[in-house]
Amino acid sequence: MNNHQSRLQSTPDQLAISDLIERWSKGVRDQDRAAIRQDHDADILMFDVPPPFQSRGIDEYMATWDTFFSFAEKPVRFDFTNIEITAGVEVAFATAVGHCVTIGRDGRREPLDFRLTMGLRKIDGRWHVMHEHHSLPAV
Repeated sequence: MNNHQSRLQSTPDQLAISDLIERWSKGVRDQDRAAIRQDHDADILMFDVPPPFQSRGIDEYMATWDTFFSFAEKPVRFDFTNIEITAGVEVAFATAVGHCVTIGRDGRREPLDFRLTMGLRKIDGRWHVMHEHHSLPAV
């Protein structure tokens, strides 16, 4: 859903995906690995900003969070604005602008805005994240 679209105008699938994104981002803020993993498919493919740039499968995906948490300012900030969701019967995608804060190697606080794209598939009536892509604008 974008900032101009209310939850009342959303389809049930868009609402379900919006709730999924909120559960996931709360799981990240809480450093709750089970909540992070909950809606991600076992065969997920992720493209990320820091290496490894590609992670395939849930184990590789979950390992990337160790890197994130090692650099994230505590308490962890991880939230989204400009969320837009397009949902078909069995396939959907969501885009958003993410916001977090990391601590650089020099110890300085570094607010970071990034782009998120998720590809989802409905399996047995439940949405699964099949693809996740985080990116930064080229400088």
